[in-house]
Amino acid sequence: MFEQVKKILQEYACVEEGLIRPESHLQNDLFLNSLDVVNVIVEFEEEFGIEVDEADIHSFATVSDVVNYIQAKTKSPSACTV
Repeated sequence: MFEQVKKILQEYACVEEGLIRPESHLQNDLFLNSLDVVNVIVEFEEEFGIEVDEADIHSFATVSDVVNYIQAKTKSPSACTV
């Protein structure tokens, strides 16, 4: 999951691959502005088949925040038997 997120971020951040680490801050370390963040979120939605709630966007400070959010959104709910 991290590698997929890293690849998408690298396209938008235009930084060396080694600079994108879990603790990297999207704005301070990767220099993404708010428009970049929105564009990257659209890419995450398409790549992972999720929908990011607009209210959750402000919680994306670091790369690990993004990865954790995507992992939580892509987990399959437990099958229920009736």
